[in-house]
Amino acid sequence: MIRTDALDRLPVRTAVPALRQALEDRGVAVLCAPPGTGKTTLVPLVLAGLTGGGPVRRVVVAEPRRIAARAAARRMAWLLGERAGERVGFTVRGERVVGPDTLVEVVTTGVLLQRLQRDQELAGVDAVIIDECHERHLDADTVAAFLLDVREAIRPDLQLVAASATTDAQGWARLLGDAPVIEAQGVSHPVEVVWAPPVRPVRPPHGMRVDPALLTHVASVVRRALAERDGDVLCFLPGVGEIGRVAGQLSGVAAEVLQVHGRAPAAVQDAVLAGSSQGRRVVLATSVAESSLTVPGVRTVVDSGLAREPRTDHARGLSALTTVRASQAAGRQRAGRAGREAPGAVYRCWEQAQDGRLARFPSPEIKVADLAAFALQAACWGDPDATGLALLDPPPAGAMAAAREVLTAVGAVGPDGRVTDRGVRMSRLGLHPRLARALLDGAAGVGGRRAAEVVALLSEEPPRDYGDDLAAALRTARLGKDGYAARWRQEVRRLSSSLKSTESGSGPDDAAVGLVAALAFPERVARARGEGAFLMASGTGAQLRDGSRLRSAPWLAVAVADRPAHAASAQVRLAAVIDEDTARLAAGHLRFAGEEVRWDGRDVVARRVERLGAVELSARPLKQPEPALVREALVEGLRREGLGLLRWSRDTGQLRERLAFLHRELGAPWPDVSDEALLDRTEQWLEPELSRARRRSDLAGIDAGQALRRLLPWATGEAARLDELAPERIEVPSGSRIRVEYGGPQPVLAVKLQELFGLQETPRVAGVPVLVHLLSPAGRPAAVTADLASFWREGYKAVRAELRGRYPRHPWPEDPTTVEATRFTKARLRRE
Repeated sequence: MIRTDALDRLPVRTAVPALRQALEDRGVAVLCAPPGTGKTTLVPLVLAGLTGGGPVRRVVVAEPRRIAARAAARRMAWLLGERAGERVGFTVRGERVVGPDTLVEVVTTGVLLQRLQRDQELAGVDAVIIDECHERHLDADTVAAFLLDVREAIRPDLQLVAASATTDAQGWARLLGDAPVIEAQGVSHPVEVVWAPPVRPVRPPHGMRVDPALLTHVASVVRRALAERDGDVLCFLPGVGEIGRVAGQLSGVAAEVLQVHGRAPAAVQDAVLAGSSQGRRVVLATSVAESSLTVPGVRTVVDSGLAREPRTDHARGLSALTTVRASQAAGRQRAGRAGREAPGAVYRCWEQAQDGRLARFPSPEIKVADLAAFALQAACWGDPDATGLALLDPPPAGAMAAAREVLTAVGAVGPDGRVTDRGVRMSRLGLHPRLARALLDGAAGVGGRRAAEVVALLSEEPPRDYGDDLAAALRTARLGKDGYAARWRQEVRRLSSSLKSTESGSGPDDAAVGLVAALAFPERVARARGEGAFLMASGTGAQLRDGSRLRSAPWLAVAVADRPAHAASAQVRLAAVIDEDTARLAAGHLRFAGEEVRWDGRDVVARRVERLGAVELSARPLKQPEPALVREALVEGLRREGLGLLRWSRDTGQLRERLAFLHRELGAPWPDVSDEALLDRTEQWLEPELSRARRRSDLAGIDAGQALRRLLPWATGEAARLDELAPERIEVPSGSRIRVEYGGPQPVLAVKLQELFGLQETPRVAGVPVLVHLLSPAGRPAAVTADLASFWREGYKAVRAELRGRYPRHPWPEDPTTVEATRFTKARLRRE
């Protein structure tokens, strides 16, 4: 029996007529409705004709998370007075609850991606709703791009709705071809904001680490909220580990403590979403509870202010979730949970002054995540570069290049970037391409069943209490009775069913686990270098925690690691013991064997080496290295340590400064003699000496002055004008030849003031007036001028008054422009 009263209370019903009309006219629409309005539950039922009249049609709803997909389907089925699997069903990875009469199917965006790759027409589907599109998950962005392709090319009748829980919908409207934006007003109750920062400063999050002091503070704020407010408390934390630690600190509170996250057992999730009439509850949740789920009974929210986002370090081959400050948009969504059913309050565990400095929205996943899986989806779609896809944000070029390297290495795409048959099979496994490679190639070596078991461990990281030894974690999962072990077994069954052979294979488990992990992450095979430290093939150091049983291993396949901010090495969280043969097999594409001639920071080193990426396997000296390689190493030494490795005299340094001055003031044909320019033109000025050099000491023997003169414009004849345009010395009225310094922005002539008597105008070089440093008879600075005539008129009188008292033996005429310049005292002048 349809629960009409519950349907009628959903605020989104007022927007349904406009939505229907927009889809009838345009086929696309953006539905903007706050959380709790019923956009996820009423709209699909209306579009399917299951309530409110209208033709019966098939509707697919795409949710970003499995927990939301299950909950939405069960809620819609309840509204129809049915059980999930009848007219409303759901499909998530490893679980499908649908029947022959199902008209509304709720799926994860990952499942819809797989379905689109197999059936681009989506035969039998009339409308698709992409829910929570404002969260900017990569799968949701990709699904939208593929669906727009489908509508344009083969299914113009397919209706598409982008449903957002925020008012920031204009980007999606433009993406859908200026689609109408339909807004529904929510029934929101006032939410009081209580600022509850820690009394003492806490360390900011880095990597996966959260300061335990902050978690203790969050637990104390939960206790405070229970004492000050009525109803249930919903507390937002960044991850499963933090939820567990806070739960442990809430023992003894007068409330039931529940944990909600993507890994929580379905029974626990259902209990949270069903509400309770037997006392108060504290629900500890990750961001899954921000917008997709309604948790009944909540009157208070405690917000830790933290979230987890994916980050990829392409240079080091590390991809992981990292802890960040939650955005302002996330803060609003979380606070809104307290005002769903009645007035409420949100306790924010940070300073009010910090709130305005938070990011406005979470980072779009396409900008920060590992794009290997996305690149494979795009290649299977027929657009390897993703340049033809309608995306709100284009994928970063560097991340796409790194993704293509991964796909090429695992055989998913060919040299031209086109998907291979193997790549198509990988894309249909519902795994990251690395794990798909490990499953397919590992099955051939260790048997399908064991490969599936290890890959299932890698696809969802086991709990921390399983330890950092992947083989030991496998044994724990096999025996385990916890929720993780149940999900693991379900995933093992799914992966096993995708393989032709499900035999377990032969050989010890430890070797099998190591091989599969190494196949998944070949850049992370790591060789020991003592004290629990390892070097990965990627070139990144890796460090095991104290007390790890893996510390004595000669080689590891590192499955999970994160590199904390400013740390020299990554911290290993999960790894398997391997031997050198396994490392060679898994990372064969990283093997290099040959001559290696390089600058090692001190001198040229020439060796015959064998390496797996950055891990050196063997090396021996090379007596007759290739001259071209030696030259490259010497140039690298010059780049790293500077041109000071050559022989520079004072005259050579001044020659370079004179040339730099002429290049700056006159340009061509006078050469650029900056470090960068000289290093780019070594063949024009350092030959043949550079090609004859073999080591650092040979560079020290190269006369830089002689080499620099090769760059003078001899062919045009201008070289002969060097001393005219930028003279090394200038003759002053006293007869002295004074050196000109060209190292600054303006040429400098430092000369005793009396040697310029009689000189009316400032000397010039290449048309540029020199900056005259006027010196006392003792050679100390007295004045600086670039306009000598002005100095004689206006500045000389004050300088004369000071110097004639200090140096009475020297001449100090009242009018210095009418007397002869001199280097001597008055007595010497009289004698002469």
